[in-house]
Parts: sequence; C-alpha cells; structure tokens
Amino acid sequence: MTLSLPILGQSPTRDGQLESIIPENERLIPLKDRRPLPMSMEEARAYGWDELDVVFVTGDAYVDHPSFAMAILGRTLQAAGFRVGIVSQPDWHKCDDWRRFGKPRLFFAISAGNMDSMINHYTANKKVRNADAYSPGGKIGLRPDRATLAYCQRAREAYKGVPVIAGGVEASLRRLAHYDYWSDKVRRSILLDSKADLVAYGMGERTIIEMAQRLAAGETIADLRKMRGVAYALGASEKPPEEALTMPSFEQVRDDKVAFAEATRMIHNETNPYNARTLVQFHDRQAIVVTPPALPVTEKSMDRIFGLPYTRKAHPSYKEPIPAFETIKNSVTIMRGCFGGCTFCSITAHQGRIIQSRSRESVVTEIKQMAEDNGFKGTVSDIGGPTANMYQMQCTRPEVEAMCRRQSCVHPKICKLLGTDHGPLINLMRDARSVDGVKKVLVASGIRMDLAQRSPEYMRELTAHHVGGHLKVAPEHVDPYVLDKMKKPCNDDFEKFADKFARESKRAGKKQYLVPYFIASHPGSDLDAMIHLAVFLKRNGYKPDQVQDFIPAPLDVATCMYYTGIDPFTKKKVETAKSLKDRKLQRALMQFFKPENYFEVREALMEAGRQDLIGSGCDCLIPDKPPKEAIQRRRDDANARFRGEYVHTIKPVDGQKKGSKKSSRHQQPKGYRPKPPKGRS
Repeated sequence: MTLSLPILGQSPTRDGQLESIIPENERLIPLKDRRPLPMSMEEARAYGWDELDVVFVTGDAYVDHPSFAMAILGRTLQAAGFRVGIVSQPDWHKCDDWRRFGKPRLFFAISAGNMDSMINHYTANKKVRNADAYSPGGKIGLRPDRATLAYCQRAREAYKGVPVIAGGVEASLRRLAHYDYWSDKVRRSILLDSKADLVAYGMGERTIIEMAQRLAAGETIADLRKMRGVAYALGASEKPPEEALTMPSFEQVRDDKVAFAEATRMIHNETNPYNARTLVQFHDRQAIVVTPPALPVTEKSMDRIFGLPYTRKAHPSYKEPIPAFETIKNSVTIMRGCFGGCTFCSITAHQGRIIQSRSRESVVTEIKQMAEDNGFKGTVSDIGGPTANMYQMQCTRPEVEAMCRRQSCVHPKICKLLGTDHGPLINLMRDARSVDGVKKVLVASGIRMDLAQRSPEYMRELTAHHVGGHLKVAPEHVDPYVLDKMKKPCNDDFEKFADKFARESKRAGKKQYLVPYFIASHPGSDLDAMIHLAVFLKRNGYKPDQVQDFIPAPLDVATCMYYTGIDPFTKKKVETAKSLKDRKLQRALMQFFKPENYFEVREALMEAGRQDLIGSGCDCLIPDKPPKEAIQRRRDDANARFRGEYVHTIKPVDGQKKGSKKSSRHQQPKGYRPKPPKGRS
C-alpha cells in the first residue's frame, strides 16, 4: 500500500499550528459510524492497512476518548496521514505483543499510561493498591512497576533498529535525575535506564507529528534532537549544545541535597516555552539534554485535536468496565494547562502554565454529539479541565509573559497582569446547558476559589445551574506556613468562598454543600499544623470521608522539599513528616471524629502538648475516656498480631504432606513486577 504523506513544508512545531494538517471535517463523522484505532492486525486490515507506521504501547486499557493520551495522539497521527496501532497492557514477560502488527515503519511510541506506574500501583504508605482505575474491571497486575523501562526493553528486543520514543507522565517527569519515593533514593534519568532513543515530554501532539513527518522523510532519530519538547542521552564522546545551561550532575544531586534543590530550581525556572533554555545534566561522562518545552497550541489546533472522530468508548474487546472511563465518559475538556503552580501537583509541569482553550463552537459540537448517543442520560458530568475556571485566561501583556519566570500567576497573590474575566466561561456554560437533550451540565473539576470570587456572576451561574448538591473544592490546608509551601491561597480565601457559595445557593433556592479536600503530611506540615486543621474542621462541621496523604511524585517542588528538607527557591529549611508513625498521626488528626482513631489522636495531642483539646469543651477533638469502638479496635489490632496470617507461615506444596522436606520451601506468590536487571535495584 502506498502511503499518502502530509505535506512536509512547514513543521507543526515550527509554525505553532496543527490546523494546517488536521482536516476540519473529521468532527462531522456521525458517532455511530466511527471505529476505534486497531488493536490487532485484523482490525488494521479493515482500515486497508497491511503495515503500520507507528505502534503505540500503553499501560492503560485503550479508551477512544479525548481524556486518554493514546487516543489523542493516535487520532492526531491518523489525521495527519499515518497508520497507527495500539498495543494496550501487553504481557511484558515476552515480545509477542510487540510483534502483533509486524515491524513498525517509523517507531514505537511507549507510555506507562495516564499515571506514573508507581503512583498507580502504590499508596502513600507504599502498600499495593486494591484496584487499577485504568484497567478492565479495575484489575491490578496488568502492567509492571516502572512500566516505561519494561516496555522499552521489549520494543528493542522485538525489532532491532526500530526507534523507541518514550512519552507520557512517567517518562516526562523522570527525564532528569529525580527522587524516587518508592526506592527512597535519587534515580538517574529514565533515558539511561530505558535505553529509549528520545523522551517526548509534555503534551505531545505537535511533537509526535513532527517526529513522524521527519522520520518518514528520511531523517534519522539523531536529526530530531533539536526539536522542542524532547530529551535525549548523548554518547560519552559527544558534546552538549554550547548554549545549554548545565545543571548539577547526577552524582552531585545524588550525594548533596543542596545540589538537588538547586537542580530542582533550575528545572522549574526553565518551563516557560517563550524563554526556557536547553538544560544539560551529566551522568558520569554521559550527558542528558532537555530542549525547551513545546509551544502552546492555538485555539484552532485545540478544536481540531478534540474534533477528531473519537468513538468516546472503550475498545469493544473489553468485557468489563474501565473505572477511569466510567468516571469521565460524559465529561468535556474545554482547556488545558494551569498557572496555579501548586508545588505538590504535576499538572503545571506536564501541561504547562499557559492556558490553551477550545472555542465555544467546538465544545458545543462535542456536547451535541454526546446527546445523539442512545446511552447518554442527559447529564454532562464535568465541563472543565485541570481547573474549572481558567478558561481563556491569559496574561494581558504578551511581551512580559515572554520574559516571565514566575512559578505561579496567583501566588502569593494574583498577578495584576493576569486576565481573570469569567465572561467567556459563563457564556460557554450557558450554551452547553441549552443543547437539546442536555438536562444538566455539572462542574466537577477543581474550582480556583480565589479567581471565582472575582466574578459574582460566575458564582451565581455556578450555584444556580452547575452543582449537583455537592461541590468538591481543594483548600488543601488551613495553616499559613503549609499553604505557603503549597503555593495555595490563605484560609481566609476558602472561608470567603464558602460564605459566598452558601449565600448564592440560598438565593437560588437550593441546599448545596462544599466537600473540601485536605492533604496530610505535606512538607511543612507538623502536628501543630494538623491540629490547627483538625480544630478548623471541628468548628465548621467538616468530616472528610477520605484522607489525601502526600505522595512525593517525581520532579515536583514539594518532592524536593520532602527529600532535601529545603525549599529550592528560598533555600530555607522545611520540616517534613517522613516516618510511618508521624504520617499515621497526621492522618488520624484529619479524621479525629472516627472512634477507631481515638488513641492515635490522643497520642498526637499529648505529644504536641495540646491536652486542652481532650475533654468536653467546644473545641475538644476527643473525650477524656475512649469510646467502646476505640477499645474494641485496639483489641482487634492486638489480637491480629498473634493470628497465623500475621506470622510467617510455611504452607505445604499441593500434593505434599505437612512436614516433608519439600513442603518446607517458602512458596513465593507470582507477582506482577519485573525483576530488576542484575546489579541494579
């Protein structure tokens, strides 16, 4: 089959446009006539393809919905004229799945999935999670730990000489030396451990199209090194670009926490695509080079990306529902990026600080298509993005934005140059709920409360039409010092928002409630800070059902504080709860009202010298005497330590009698994590 290649004249990354290569009429294909990208060679032949250009390998189940990265990137490449196949959650113990489509003509595109595989697998206490939201039926074990490494290795084994390009959250946030919470050490760049030819970091539509175009035109993988948004490893004899900014080396950040903090500061100072410089970090004699981030895409490009013919369904081969898809299947993304700069969040690092929005027409068209689906019940579950109310907000002085290195546009206070007009969003919300077949359009994305209060009209629209009884918000903490380390607004901001929300809800004749989310054990949060939070919860009648425990994700500023005990921008000391006991006490304080937490809360209060909060006073968190449930819980925990399942027990092999020599061998359960290469943990 002869491939009709897109015109190569202007690279989409060089001219900042995607609309020139993605046909506008793709969105006009009726939903019922759409089909997913192929997951087998049989499905590829149904497209008329006997060879593929790019094979995607992903740790997630394949859902053809624009909330899933493989769907967006695969559809974008397809629209640009390339033949694409999806290998979802392959068996990484052998190469068979990597050979499913035969040898890809251009490259393998590797991703661990929508999440870092270690965060996907483990809780903050490093316990294995009970479910994987991105797998059919929520099953665990369908992807390995550090999935990018295993997938890249198998791609190389499957077909020698085929370029291997890694991307996604896991590869993006591990492109340089980074602290790894699960091994409690500084690990080197994922490029060296995965042996990937390139890492494409950040949002990759334009990046991956340029890669495909240039490789199809006969260029080599080495020719792609000057592209934006890529990271690569140089050979020991190769020299990095002369204009590059040299960071502390891997050996320095591994051995010196001050050097690690400085490296973190440099990385985050070079995230504005308009002024970022190329970074270089040596690992022994080998250099890792990271080029500046890709430029933000235009509104027309966003419209084309989200207007591609997604089926908005999981691949028909799946027999069980995929939890993550069930949550977002009736949601609509209206923008990407976030200028909040929260230190514990990876969104800004991955999507960038510059807001990239879709047009009203594009969003309304998508909602109309949703309404045509027989399975649609009339409710759009969420209209938003990383945040609910940054739609079309931009810096009002582009010439200043091009020079700015500020980490947050809203902390410590909202920048006077930031455009905060909610008018375009209000009009979009009105248009969305007026679509035939739509009964309700909800806002479930996190609302930036400091921005929302600047628009009384937005608050009225929100409370009157877009809240389904409860609205989730994320004040994260109440202690001023902790909030400053998070780059979050002061607690007064949350309380003012709560008052306005209550007034506007009453005005609309509705009983609606806020569901605030808070984080325990964040850098800077000690027992005093958590007691401050617990008293606030008691006074305001909040009883959190779930506790968010801080997890140090690679590359985050808060992770640097956790590991080094240093704020990378001020170089001041930051105390952090690291021990299991300290983290347990902080979690218990957030749920002081639960009887089973009584003894942990009491221990925390005694340790902090806050016995005044034990008793029957209005601010007291727990009574003098433990409730019966607390005593029973402690008794059960004590008894559990002496039950057989809590003691190392040797089980006989099937068919063996107890006491035989062979039955004394410990039978290891079959796990799903790959063994590390010899000599490396």
